[in-house]
Amino acid sequence: MHLVAKTLAGLEPILAKELEKIGAKKIVQENRAVSFEGSLTTLYKANYSLRTALRILKPIYKFNARLPQHLYKHISKYNWSSLFNTEQTFAIDATVHSPYFNHSVFVAQKVKDAIVDQFRDKFGRRPSVDVEAPDIQLHVRINKDEVSVSLDSSGFSLHKRGYRDLQHMAPINEALAAGLILTSNWDGQKPFYDLMCGSGTFLIEAAAIATQTPPGYFRDNTYAFENWHDFEEERWKTIKHYANEAIVPTKTPIYGFDIDGRMIEMSEQHLRITDFDKVVQLKQVSVADSKPLSDEAGCVIINPPYDLRLKNEDIIALYKSIGDAFKQKYKGFSAWVLSGNKTAIKHIGLRTAKKMTFYNGPVECKFHKYEMY
Repeated sequence: MHLVAKTLAGLEPILAKELEKIGAKKIVQENRAVSFEGSLTTLYKANYSLRTALRILKPIYKFNARLPQHLYKHISKYNWSSLFNTEQTFAIDATVHSPYFNHSVFVAQKVKDAIVDQFRDKFGRRPSVDVEAPDIQLHVRINKDEVSVSLDSSGFSLHKRGYRDLQHMAPINEALAAGLILTSNWDGQKPFYDLMCGSGTFLIEAAAIATQTPPGYFRDNTYAFENWHDFEEERWKTIKHYANEAIVPTKTPIYGFDIDGRMIEMSEQHLRITDFDKVVQLKQVSVADSKPLSDEAGCVIINPPYDLRLKNEDIIALYKSIGDAFKQKYKGFSAWVLSGNKTAIKHIGLRTAKKMTFYNGPVECKFHKYEMY
């Protein structure tokens, strides 16, 4: 079957590599997505094992429409009772890039009307809409006049791993954190450091990579495909079993530092949920006062504040202290900085070995690599 894995801008190459590893075929990188072909097994594996995917879509219906009545007419032609029944709930998510349709909410409403009208005409009753936790999630995408309708197999976004109870003020998306670690080429063998660990997302994603723990391992929510007519429970159980059996212990040191004791406590709580508190060591210390806790050089990834309502001179001083710490304390390391403050990151004061662009939420961020010879 033809499938599409949605992701964040910039992570498409990493996601393509992940898909190759799980046996996907005909992999094509697109904008914030990677399309591929695979079986039901591939779809289940993709949901459970891909670290950089947000959701896995199964396209089911394509057509062209330029007017609301055309959209309604084409949606009415599809046999929706082949996918779900009147006892199940459904919801529609829409994205629109079109001169003919300018509002995603209107598109979702029009599609919903066509579906419930068909059910009412056929069965005399209609399924209910549940936007919070629907049994069946549909995704409608309109690009110019091209309309694509897909079944969302994931339900809750795959970046919601299930380990983050407490919310840091500006938590980094789990899929982005995993993608940045994979981008750094850290292989889970050398020490890993996050010098401003916040709620511990980088630390947990690094520990999951080092132990080969699937990103779906801690998820409490069911996947949307478990409500599909063709769901094969035994196949799903087998896939999870083999993925979980591949989890390995690790002796790779992973360290998290933060100047804020509340952040250290939050990281501790999240690490306990995942059982990675036995893998990760935490320490309350500023970047300026930090130093490696082992003799072996490794990888540093840091996501400093972009503004945090600090005065401009304070944010620049903070970034200067990061550069000074790298230069003085972390010789032999590969150091990476993700920042949405393009002015401040220049004050790291070190020569960049690589520059990349990612988005942390709506914020365009630079991801800079520094080789500390």
